[in-house]
Amino acid sequence: MLTLRHARKIAERLGPELITGAADDDPSGLATYSQAGAQFGAGLLWTLTLTTPLMIGIQMVSARIGWVTGAGLAANICRVMPRWLAITLVTLLVLANTLNIAADIAAMGDALQLVVGGPHHGHALVFGLLCAVLPVWLNYEATVRVLKWLTLALLSYVGVVLVLHVDWMRTLEGTLIPNFQKGENYWMMIVGVLGTTISPYLFFWQAAQESEQRQQVRHRPVIVHSALFMREHLYRIKLDTVFGMCFSNVIAFCVMLASAMALHQHGITDIQTTRQAALALQPIAGEFAFTLFALGIIGTGLLAVPVLAGSAAYAVADVFKWRSGLDHTLAEAKGFYGILIFATAAGTLLGFTPLDPIKALIWSAVINGVIAVPIMAVMMRLGADRNILGDQVLTLRHQMLGWLATLIMLGAVVGMIYTWLRGSV
Repeated sequence: MLTLRHARKIAERLGPELITGAADDDPSGLATYSQAGAQFGAGLLWTLTLTTPLMIGIQMVSARIGWVTGAGLAANICRVMPRWLAITLVTLLVLANTLNIAADIAAMGDALQLVVGGPHHGHALVFGLLCAVLPVWLNYEATVRVLKWLTLALLSYVGVVLVLHVDWMRTLEGTLIPNFQKGENYWMMIVGVLGTTISPYLFFWQAAQESEQRQQVRHRPVIVHSALFMREHLYRIKLDTVFGMCFSNVIAFCVMLASAMALHQHGITDIQTTRQAALALQPIAGEFAFTLFALGIIGTGLLAVPVLAGSAAYAVADVFKWRSGLDHTLAEAKGFYGILIFATAAGTLLGFTPLDPIKALIWSAVINGVIAVPIMAVMMRLGADRNILGDQVLTLRHQMLGWLATLIMLGAVVGMIYTWLRGSV
């Protein structure tokens, strides 16, 4: 029987990977899941079943690299990749993350406006300022605590499902059995879901967080290098990653299912943004479900934006060998915090330009897709290198799962580019 004390111990073990998984369900991701449910009902729930083990596999690779080496992912990539190529990939990462931040902050402003009224841009500006200041103001441990509590906001989407009348047999069928359909939109949506769940910024963030945890115990070299200590922490990484990625996809499942039940079944199939999803939900599912949906957008945005900006800052700092980490002050890590603030501020200010948030997300997805495959391939190369990971290299089973995720992501990118080019002809 799980007691409160046992539950508290488990919660204390959870951290970087739980935050990583929850950040994957950012407002732009919620828009993708809402659109999938509205357009195809329960017909794409199986994609979340497919991506769950792939997410676990590839995120465990990034976490292991960060923990074992005590360095971020970009720093390790520079060890096996030409520096110019690493800088190119990191530049594209910063661009993609900034566009994603722009879409997320705009969605947060929309959500608060729906609940309390007031100016959309005013709300977005406040959220942008808050997301830029909090990581600078708080230390590493406080930041992790705040982000961990913010993951609870995602439970609002479980609440939305609970107030709907769900056909669980049909839902189970859609979850376990792919029901392939013809048409460009169907395959584009599959690519969208895959690209949303397996994103490069999550790799950099998770490796950096594990690296910071490793650095905090470097003053105890005898303990750090003991086999028992290493085994215990790799088990903690496994537990945290499995829980975090499953939590992420359970929330994605609830959002997609809620959209399928409340929107698709009522003939509402054209949903482009989280604002449209929330407004369409209100007259069908009621005020309570509408409010939960909108507040969830704000909560996950406050969680995801610092992760997006932080992952960009870690990557740039690693490539240029700057001091980095949330355990440093602004004076100690000016370059790191400068990139974090720049990405957040630039994303916020893009909301005041004519840039369409949907187009920003499309370009962000394209850039993420392009850079994800080489980054994942290099991660697998690092994971099998004894000169880098020593005795902690990936097992054969783990390597197979990681390479499978890489190949499926490659297929998704090829499909995305094909459908994109075909649609532009």
